[in-house]
Amino acid sequence: MRFAIVGSGGVGGYFGGRLAEAGEDVTFIARGEHLAAMLRDGLKVSSIKGDIVIDPVQATDDPASVGVVDCIIVAVKAWQVREAAESMRPMVGPDTFVLPLENGVEAADTLTDVLGGDPVLDGLCGILAWREAPGHIKHAGVDPFIRFGERDNHNSERTARLKSVFDNVKGVSAEIPDDIKVAQWSKFLFICAMSGIGSVTRAPIGVTRQLSETRALTERLLEEIEAVAKAHGVIFPGDAVSRAMQFIDAMPAESTSSMQRNIMSGEPSELESQNGAVVRLGRAVGIETPTHAMIHAALLPQEMAARGEGPP
Repeated sequence: MRFAIVGSGGVGGYFGGRLAEAGEDVTFIARGEHLAAMLRDGLKVSSIKGDIVIDPVQATDDPASVGVVDCIIVAVKAWQVREAAESMRPMVGPDTFVLPLENGVEAADTLTDVLGGDPVLDGLCGILAWREAPGHIKHAGVDPFIRFGERDNHNSERTARLKSVFDNVKGVSAEIPDDIKVAQWSKFLFICAMSGIGSVTRAPIGVTRQLSETRALTERLLEEIEAVAKAHGVIFPGDAVSRAMQFIDAMPAESTSSMQRNIMSGEPSELESQNGAVVRLGRAVGIETPTHAMIHAALLPQEMAARGEGPP
């Protein structure tokens, strides 16, 4: 299959690199020093599942130069999804499908707003990875997985085809869940809680899960997300919160979320797509989310400063 990876950081760089390693035709959409390093030295992936170097690598900052592809994997930051969707139009043909691998739960809606509903799948991934340096991706934790499906959960030839591709990719586990919304919100459940508690405390997960005070706060974050999800029709299992805590407890003690790392570096973050989204989506269905509202409010001044904004 012919793939385009829109967003070539930790997520896009890892999964795109593994696809290229397996012999798939992969073009990375990147820019700046990262693009220059990839074109000069190839893409290096340092991974607990085995290191790889893709050299030469197909990469560009101009989606229009790529042409129509079979699958576009969207792995930009959540606030960049709409702009990315606009830029990828030249790569979308009548049979192209678009797979978002975002931390939030609204990316597919945004892509549909721009591209229409036909090309868009729902998806998610699990991995602890980041851009270590230009042209270099570091995968440090979590056995990488990818889950995807049609937005209405019907079986389709294109999802089966994509699954068969990933079944031949080393270092990746692929699945088509029975209910992609439940899978997506289950991932959002733990990553949003982890992002919120880590960002407000500036501490890694090994600290916040051990202190009784921050562990209790994390559990309240999980419970509020669960309530919002159920109000939006997501059919969570009864043990969703406890399973999310088990996942948090199993993560490497030094783990931090990408949102936390962005906030600690003074960069724009996914605050509005994570804790802010819980507040907004809760309000839409009459669910109070006071813990997320507190974290969102506490982090908002820094987020606005990082974006060059300020109070009116």
